[in-house]
Amino acid sequence: MSETYTATGRRKTAVARVWLTPGTGEITINNEPFEEIFPTLTLQGQILEPLQVSNVRNKFDIKAVSRSGGLHGQADALKLAIARALIVFDAELRPDLKAAGLLRRDPRAKERKKPGQPGARKRYQFSKR
Repeated sequence: MSETYTATGRRKTAVARVWLTPGTGEITINNEPFEEIFPTLTLQGQILEPLQVSNVRNKFDIKAVSRSGGLHGQADALKLAIARALIVFDAELRPDLKAAGLLRRDPRAKERKKPGQPGARKRYQFSKR
C-alpha cells in the first residue's frame, strides 16, 4: 500500500479530515467529487490553494471528510488540513505555505449570547419613561 498523509483542519464549527495519497489529482469530499460540494470557483480555488503554492496539484489524490458548519467554514477547514498534510509529506514545503498564510488557523468564531441581552452584543431597547 502506498504512503498516506493525514491531517485535520478546523474553522468556526467546521472540522475537516484529509488523507493525501500519491495519485492523479482526484479530490473527493464526503465520497463525492469536490466540484459538486463546492460549486463556486472561489471555494474550489480556496481548497486548491495549498496544492498550487507547493506545486503538487496533480501529484496527490485527496480524500476528505468534512463535517458541521457551512460551506465557507468547511472550505477554510479543508484548506488548512491540506496544507498540514503537505507538511507531513515534505517538511521543506513549510516556508512557502507559511508565507502564503496557509498554516494559520483562523480563530474567529461566533461570539456567545450574553444573559440579559437578545444577542451577543445587542441590548434590549432602553425606555427612559
